[in-house]
Amino acid sequence: MPSPARIRSTIATITAPPDDLRDLRAFHKALADTTRLRLLQRLADAPATVTELTGHVDLSQPLVSWHLRRLEVAGLIETRRSGREVICSLRRDALDRFRAREGELLGLAS
Repeated sequence: MPSPARIRSTIATITAPPDDLRDLRAFHKALADTTRLRLLQRLADAPATVTELTGHVDLSQPLVSWHLRRLEVAGLIETRRSGREVICSLRRDALDRFRAREGELLGLAS
């Protein structure tokens, strides 16, 4: 028998949040992982290939690609192909854009 907390969690995931809250949730979830934060730190210096990022965080290429996909879905990075390489770059406006949007949604915008 599932616990009451598990039941509440299941119900909460079934009800669809509004799109603006869903985007904000994806943004916060992307920042809630230390590996993704390390990737963002590296990309703040300069764009990098997936291979370079793999060496930076010392993880397998598929796992780094998985983390990069989460960052891309959250709107924090952009990717482009150059031959066989995928080059990732930080979207410098992303943090400001999400901070402003979050302020609007929570009624904190001035």
